[in-house]
Amino acid sequence: MRLALVSLVLLLATGVAANPDDDASAPGQPAAVTAESHFNQGQALARQSDWAGAEQAYREATRVRPAFPEAWSGLGHALRKRGKFEESVKAYQEALRLRPQYPQALEYLGEAYVQMGRLAEAREVLARLRPLDPKEADELAQAIAQAAQR
Repeated sequence: MRLALVSLVLLLATGVAANPDDDASAPGQPAAVTAESHFNQGQALARQSDWAGAEQAYREATRVRPAFPEAWSGLGHALRKRGKFEESVKAYQEALRLRPQYPQALEYLGEAYVQMGRLAEAREVLARLRPLDPKEADELAQAIAQAAQR
């Protein structure tokens, strides 16, 4: 029952047809492009370390659906990997505005602050993260400790 409910929620959230043969597009026409399809493309490109491509896909996802915290976090990650730290911080902050207790976005924001040498801000993020996700908090704490030793 639970699996069926989760499947139904995912189908409704992504707009994927329950029947794979039930395509809303006319024959020969491309399927509708959704925020989720851009996000999924960004995820695939990020797995390949194609950070420029991932950045573009995540930007499209946020353009199509501005209230998409996962896409904002993904955009922040791609920007951080490209060395665009100030922009990445803004993207993480938008993800956190949309979902204030989003552990992954907090951890990545903290990592961006560490890379920028803003350890006091990274520690503030760590304090917010600890009660939400101890594993993510440990990763951030290690990054802060390593940066403090340099």
